[in-house]
Amino acid sequence: MIKKFAVGAAVAAVAIAVAVWAAAPVFAAQALIRAARAGDAKRIEQLVDFPALRESLKDELTAELAAHMRRDPRMADSTLGGLGMMLAPMLLSGAIDATVTPEVVARMVTTAEAPDPTVRDAPEPGDEADGDDIHQSWGYRSLDEFAVTLTDRDHPEQHLALIMERRGLFIWKLAAVDIQSTPAI
Repeated sequence: MIKKFAVGAAVAAVAIAVAVWAAAPVFAAQALIRAARAGDAKRIEQLVDFPALRESLKDELTAELAAHMRRDPRMADSTLGGLGMMLAPMLLSGAIDATVTPEVVARMVTTAEAPDPTVRDAPEPGDEADGDDIHQSWGYRSLDEFAVTLTDRDHPEQHLALIMERRGLFIWKLAAVDIQSTPAI
């Protein structure tokens, strides 16, 4: 009888540990979203790996800029377009290093828009209140990556995936973004 109880308790403990392990990124992502909506910069700092996020944004925005320049016939055929593509990563790097802060992460989460390092204006009126218009989809990309894909219902062709990465057994941090947009045809 005691042996059956011990085996049952061990199985239950393992099942609970696996459930907590699997749910940990959901709890971390929900905490990030709550902190962003509340404007809690200290909590956002705890939930974000800023050096990794900045590198990810540099890569994503450089790729987005290159794709935009390839689609624009004026840029593709221009020698200045090529020069611009050579200088763009350098300019983006400095701008992203200077502008990616907890406040910018909060704006990203609440508006489903990647930051534009060339614009230092305040967000458009109503963007902060549009948090209810943001569709969220959640899912694992791998055992160590979990994505929360945000889509503004006003711009369904644009998606911003917040990539949470495992930092230990139960700790998850925002470490990357994936900017997905469908080009206008």
